Amino acid sequence: MLALLGPNGAGKTTTVEILEGFLGPDAGEVRVLGLDPAKQRQVLLERVGIVLQECAVEQFLTVRETFERRASYYPHPRDVPEIIRTVGLEEKTGARVRTLSGGQQRRLDLGLGLVGDPEVLFLDEPTTGFDPSARREAWEVVHQLASKGLTVLLTTHYMDEAQALADTVAVIARGQIVASGTPESIGGRDSGEATVRFAWPAGLESLGELSLDGASPSVLETTDGRLVEIKTQAPTGVLHRLTAWAVDRGLELERLEVTRPSLEDVYLSITADEAGTS
Repeated sequence: MLALLGPNGAGKTTTVEILEGFLGPDAGEVRVLGLDPAKQRQVLLERVGIVLQECAVEQFLTVRETFERRASYYPHPRDVPEIIRTVGLEEKTGARVRTLSGGQQRRLDLGLGLVGDPEVLFLDEPTTGFDPSARREAWEVVHQLASKGLTVLLTTHYMDEAQALADTVAVIARGQIVASGTPESIGGRDSGEATVRFAWPAGLESLGELSLDGASPSVLETTDGRLVEIKTQAPTGVLHRLTAWAVDRGLELERLEVTRPSLEDVYLSITADEAGTS
């Protein structure tokens, strides 16, 4: 599963539309499943599923009728009741499309992308407008599909969605891939500087008492009180010395946490760099 990230206007939609065969490339070569999307689009469409940001669906058909009609377009479609179960619309099988909620409509869109039993699925911002619960349920559906061998290309503005779903992340800016890797490693996330943070302990007079052997703590003044923050490349050693110091003094380190740059932090840094270049 590949997540394609980038700011508005970066070229995500153009890239995906070329891969889907909606647009022809100005130059270069494109292959999807060994096929040229611009020249072999009809053959390609039998082997891929496409879920656009907005899908035109006949509002007066029922959910079952909508799936059955779409299934009739493919030589070897998946079983319609199975698809309905997969996307969680069993209770709406006989309901007309116009009566579905926004989240249910998006589930219908996802199911329509799966009816042809695709080898590759294109998902364009699939959970836009979902509430948190519906998003998690949609993620579970996509996870199950990927676990069965389906290849997924996902575009999203939600960093947590890319983190949760993608095996690989690619960041596009001004039509170029400017960074790629796993969600854990892209932009040096796995080796970047860690931050150890905790609430100022009761009884601590000064930061000099911490004795952290070279690590330099600082103080953050927040609306919830003072926090001690330590930037380090070696958080394990810092935590060992810090917790030993607290145990010796019978102190509890409230709100203790260790973090590295989030995927969103890395994404913003990468795209900010690109925006600042001429």
